[in-house]
Amino acid sequence: MKTDDIGSNSEYTEEAFTAEQVGELSGDVLLDFGAPWCGHCQAASFAIKEAVAEHSELRHIKIYDGKGKPLGRAFKVKLWPTLILLRDGNEVDRLVRPSSADEVRQLVSTS
Repeated sequence: MKTDDIGSNSEYTEEAFTAEQVGELSGDVLLDFGAPWCGHCQAASFAIKEAVAEHSELRHIKIYDGKGKPLGRAFKVKLWPTLILLRDGNEVDRLVRPSSADEVRQLVSTS
């Protein structure tokens, strides 16, 4: 899969992106590690959607994480949801278990 083909998604996907592919992404990208059955992920989903909707240029990639998932381990994800803001493939900032859209807005406004 070419990095140009990696786009935003509205549901957690088990598509196996590699750390190398994610590192090649250009521009601002929000990685959202979690699981569809996770209560913390469900509780944060509206706040995340609300804040992301205000940034049409931001690619939001929801990644189904779990035991033995290499991408989550590469980013040292411990709790869900974990949001990681990348700029040109490099981590700029992260937010673990956001409770409000304002927290997510602050993350995606990091420059």
